[in-house]
Amino acid sequence: MKMVMPWGTLSAVDEGRGPVVVLLHSLAQSAELWRPLIDELSPSFRVIAPDARGHGSSTWDGNPFTVADLAEDVASLIGHLDAGPVSVVGMSMGGCTAIALASRHPELVDRLVLADTTADYGPDKAEAWETRASNASSKPREQQIEFQRDRWFSPAFVDAQPDEVQRVAEIFIKTDSEAHAAACRALGQFDGTDRLAKVVQPTLLLVGEDDYATPPDMAGALHQALPDSRLEILPQTRHLSLIENRRTWSMLRDHLQAGDSPDFGGASTR
Repeated sequence: MKMVMPWGTLSAVDEGRGPVVVLLHSLAQSAELWRPLIDELSPSFRVIAPDARGHGSSTWDGNPFTVADLAEDVASLIGHLDAGPVSVVGMSMGGCTAIALASRHPELVDRLVLADTTADYGPDKAEAWETRASNASSKPREQQIEFQRDRWFSPAFVDAQPDEVQRVAEIFIKTDSEAHAAACRALGQFDGTDRLAKVVQPTLLLVGEDDYATPPDMAGALHQALPDSRLEILPQTRHLSLIENRRTWSMLRDHLQAGDSPDFGGASTR
């Protein structure tokens, strides 16, 4: 489906029937990152996966944007589909967007899964992400893959699943370099820590034990701040945990189907 926005056209996958789950992809990816998970969930859920501005099939006017802007895009999409409240799954950049969405529009979100993400990339975030933005726009896409692949996946997964690694790499290569850079700058400006108390929805936190992009300490900070959360630290897993570690799928499904089950009570497991 496509939706006209002030900045261009928002494109989204819309498949399946049942309770609505919105999947928010990571930096320099697209809705198609989620293809294996969409196929897994769509027999039981209506899965909506938008492409962020300038990513995938969504267009973009070239103007700077913020994580809050990305969250408002998702809010507009949910409203357009008259779908809320929905469950939201966000990974990496998509997790930042999900935090902003849930805190700004709590009426639209009933449950959250936040994977490999943070509410704040730290005191040096602006400088670090500006460097990432410069590299994104100046280096050929293919030359950026080695850096990205090492962050995304463990060496064992790279060796065992080369076709899946290549599939994700091809999505990255197709992503517009300037949109990638703009998204880097948005992440460098993002600080959602003051809004975490407003994120009252039951939240499953997932993070790879070996994720050095958003390490377990960042997930731990979210767990401490979110009123109703459970933290799962995943062994031998790096940054794209929902792609690398299929064990997360059963955790995700259980959480989405929990409905009126009791709150987590601050659980944390490895």
